[in-house]
Amino acid sequence: MAVDEQDNPSKSTQREAELQRQLDGLQSQVTDLHKAQEATENPELSSEVQSLKEKLDEHL
Repeated sequence: MAVDEQDNPSKSTQREAELQRQLDGLQSQVTDLHKAQEATENPELSSEVQSLKEKLDEHL
């Protein structure tokens, strides 16, 4: 745990909650894109899915 988190656990908890909301949103987007990709098999969509997967991995 970083010093800032020890000094202000409430701020840390709020940050974690915000990051979790962002992660949930990204996961939802990836799921939606997977469904769309299966339906269309569009190569441009495939690259968008890959881009979102990379963003998701950055937040984990």
